[in-house]
Amino acid sequence: MVEVEHWNTLRLKIYIGENDRWDGKPLYKAIVERLREMGMAGATVYRGIYGFGKKSRVHSADVMRLSTDLPVIVEVVDRGYKIEEAICKIKPMITDGMITVEPVIVVWVGTSDEVKRFEEDAVREG
Repeated sequence: MVEVEHWNTLRLKIYIGENDRWDGKPLYKAIVERLREMGMAGATVYRGIYGFGKKSRVHSADVMRLSTDLPVIVEVVDRGYKIEEAICKIKPMITDGMITVEPVIVVWVGTSDEVKRFEEDAVREG
């Protein structure tokens, strides 16, 4: 295994509701499918157990509250230019939510071939 630190990466977080929809399917699924089609490095969906949004309505996984619209976060880490592309494609899908972007340092762990492809992509980017 080889590790390479790369400094030109960003983390994209998309905050939406569990009940949000796009073309008849859950929005978080539609977003992940779109990111996959774009060739992003990967995406993860987190389901919140407690939180509130801009309307200050509390969403909870507490059995007594039985909320069916829990907070959902879709998280993606990739090169800066790919994150910018993703924002342009994902933003129109969201009617109520929030998107954040922050710089991250990635320690790439993989085979020598994977690292070589990573480095070749860095040369194309620059």
